[in-house]
Amino acid sequence: MKPLPDIRLETARPTLDPRPLQKCVGLIALATDHTSEVDFRRMVASERIGVYVARIPYANPTTPENLRKMQPSLSAGAALILPDEPLDAVCYSCTSASVVIGDAEIEAAIHAAKPGVPVVTPPMAGMRGLNAFGVKRISILTPYTVETSRPMAAYFASHGFDIQSFSCLGFEDDREMARITPASLVEMARKVMHPQADALFVSCTALRGALAVPGMEEAIGRPVVTSNQASAWNCLRLCGDDTPRPEFGRLWTKPLPQ
Repeated sequence: MKPLPDIRLETARPTLDPRPLQKCVGLIALATDHTSEVDFRRMVASERIGVYVARIPYANPTTPENLRKMQPSLSAGAALILPDEPLDAVCYSCTSASVVIGDAEIEAAIHAAKPGVPVVTPPMAGMRGLNAFGVKRISILTPYTVETSRPMAAYFASHGFDIQSFSCLGFEDDREMARITPASLVEMARKVMHPQADALFVSCTALRGALAVPGMEEAIGRPVVTSNQASAWNCLRLCGDDTPRPEFGRLWTKPLPQ
């Protein structure tokens, strides 16, 4: 081997940007999640906005008890996302766990690691999305069991929504939920939409519902709000991006409600 060259330390310092990207969005995903990160890369990430992901432990089946077990991991998960650096938003990407644990409790857990950061949960984003349309009468579709769906119904009812119909598919494993085809979701939307409902909320960050939104809206003729679609929209709006992107559904033409 030839002798190594002398290594010279340059005295001139390169120019530094304030941040590598202008905006930084944190995403806390479940260990088993196949969908949230992919959706956020597609809908949120850009040359201006970075998406930074931490995964926390989760084990199926999807029951209220198992969902609640994630709460102690939230602070540690948030702390792993760009430690000691500010974020413009953090999304905890689990709809069913958010309604079981509670938005306020999730916000407090994330603020323990990231004080003051705007926190987004999928049901919170879903509610804001529905409010952006000014609707109160809704239908809800989830992939969960009846037991896991009950807290979801209570959440939206407690926020003033009139649930005209609520349908669930009986799945217990979020990895199987991720395998439901977008085409199947379009057909399910057509089947479950109540004639008196003004919008449809499709729950679950594991579902590839964001891909199905345009087809679902065409099928039912009314707005559709899904967990990942609404969460991504909410995070982008918090980053100051109000660009209409109708390819992601009618919601993406709306500003964040005040």
